[in-house]
Amino acid sequence: MKLSVLDQAPISRHSNAKETLNNTLKLAKITEELGYTRYWVAEHHNTNGLASTSPEVLITRIASLTETIRVGSGGVLLPQYAPFKVAENFKTLEVFFPDRIDLGVGRSPGGSQTTRLALTDSVNKSLRDFPRQLADLQGFLHNTLPKEHPYRMIKAAPRLDNVPPTWVLGLSERGAKSAAELGLGFVFGHFIKPVNGQAVMEAYLSNFQPSPTLGQPETIVCIFVVCADTEEEAEELALSQDKWLLSVGKGADTKVPSIDEVKKKEFSDEELNEIKKNRERCIIGTPAKVKKELNRLSDFYQTDEFMIITNIYDFDAKEHSYRLLADAFDFER
Repeated sequence: MKLSVLDQAPISRHSNAKETLNNTLKLAKITEELGYTRYWVAEHHNTNGLASTSPEVLITRIASLTETIRVGSGGVLLPQYAPFKVAENFKTLEVFFPDRIDLGVGRSPGGSQTTRLALTDSVNKSLRDFPRQLADLQGFLHNTLPKEHPYRMIKAAPRLDNVPPTWVLGLSERGAKSAAELGLGFVFGHFIKPVNGQAVMEAYLSNFQPSPTLGQPETIVCIFVVCADTEEEAEELALSQDKWLLSVGKGADTKVPSIDEVKKKEFSDEELNEIKKNRERCIIGTPAKVKKELNRLSDFYQTDEFMIITNIYDFDAKEHSYRLLADAFDFER
């Protein structure tokens, strides 16, 4: 089993973006020492509670402070950008950090329609173009655009023998097939919507075509995890994530609340049902319980790698959660 990290850089209440991003750097170095495979950073816009807005900048900083862990994006919001520019950004990263960069891309709009228009400088780009953009991105990365392509003579620099592997983040069979047909890696977002996941992964595996970067299918499943020494402690720590997910779902404040704040809150029956439903996106418990559940999901999803996201209030508790997981799987240090 391989474990990796997805970091959205969630800002805890009474903290700020500077402290949060410094904690991102700390956690990247810690998880590298613990034996984690990858450290990916997200892209979110126009939100007060998530500090990860520019994956390329964060990747550069994280990779410069680490030595072995792969560093990547989870993921660049491709529909808002030009595939040519994304290819040049990540080829440049590959020059500085060879064989350590992952290019994760997603189809998400990145926020409201107005936020999206701000990202595209008022150009109304269709999300339906994602498969075409994905193919163009590969063409620019590998210099394989077809002869009839209008940009066939445009070369993405710097020119490299090896380019970062591309991973598609998705929730649907359509997204899985897009990744498979281009021979790209696929990441299933269990932490977003753990519905129909087995069929989605099967669609990827059954439609995979080898490519210049991947000779066989590669998959990752991303999932919320809160791990602690005791079940009771894990449940208490998860309260802040429970409330945070509830707020995110309502489009409300996206800062992570403290446990004390959550305990003072009286939830309606509707909110309690939503919290219970959100727990299907998570594993909460002791190292033994989390390991057992990840092993079960490994068989269910036919994958050997999980990307762990832990959005709780206390950074020390978050760090400890990642340490306990590494110990449970007995990673080589």
